[in-house]
Amino acid sequence: MLQLNVKNETSRLRAVVLGTATSNGPTPTIEEAYDPKSLEHIKAGTYPVEADMVNEMEAFNKVFQKYDVKVFRPQIIENYNQIFARDIGFVIDDIFIKANILPDRERELDAIQYVIDQIDPKKVVRPPEEVHIEGGDVMPWNEYIFIGTYKGSDYKDYITARTNMQGVNYIKELFPNKIVKEFDLVKSKIEPRDNALHLDCCFQPVGTNKGIIYKSGFREEADYMFLVNLFGKENLFHIEREEMYHMNSNVFSIAPDVVVSEKNFTRLNNWLRENGFTVEEIPYAEIAKQEGLLRCSTLPLIRD
Repeated sequence: MLQLNVKNETSRLRAVVLGTATSNGPTPTIEEAYDPKSLEHIKAGTYPVEADMVNEMEAFNKVFQKYDVKVFRPQIIENYNQIFARDIGFVIDDIFIKANILPDRERELDAIQYVIDQIDPKKVVRPPEEVHIEGGDVMPWNEYIFIGTYKGSDYKDYITARTNMQGVNYIKELFPNKIVKEFDLVKSKIEPRDNALHLDCCFQPVGTNKGIIYKSGFREEADYMFLVNLFGKENLFHIEREEMYHMNSNVFSIAPDVVVSEKNFTRLNNWLRENGFTVEEIPYAEIAKQEGLLRCSTLPLIRD
């Protein structure tokens, strides 16, 4: 059995589900696009091709092997996008929470059922239907759980709004001893530079007391200030609009002092090194065209 344990974003990783780009299927049509960034690349004819994405994910896998992390991969569904494992489920403490995802992505959960079968069934939960929640919006941070949401009355009109307030309240009920803090995120259906699809598109902790943040990703300044006060402004790396667009906050921590990052994130990677981190740089710019990056591709199961 897998003894799940995820209390934060950065403790030493021992086991993870890493998505797959194999048999990714044809380029989606304009009507099939889930987010404005994919749409932009579909229209421009620059949508990523499978071979490039397979190579990028293999580079990520090699880093996990270097650090002796147990890696599970989804079973292959023919002609289907299975890159973003973070969307379909997440672990808090020793509980595996299945996400209520967009209905036509349900098969992605089936493809990791062999992993879920290795977890104590009492530790696997599925929220009720009215609860919308995706792993990219959920960040355990020791006694806190940070959750991205969208509080606009037009929530149902936004395919980019993935976690609702019912999702926030569900987590509060599931973890009564944690401090659950929700953040109201900026959403756009048409401009990817103004769309925080998930919380990890505009914020992510690194190390034990630092973080990467995009101020304009938050609809309320008070939400941004909450993180500034919690982490300290001097401990936060502020990214700019174009860096947010390229997903600079969507790196992935293997340990408190080891961060996997995209090799083109020069300004961020230099800051990380200056602050004592080992930065494992890999190419991931093609996958980024689908408005997801390193954290989105992973579903951590066990950390120290």
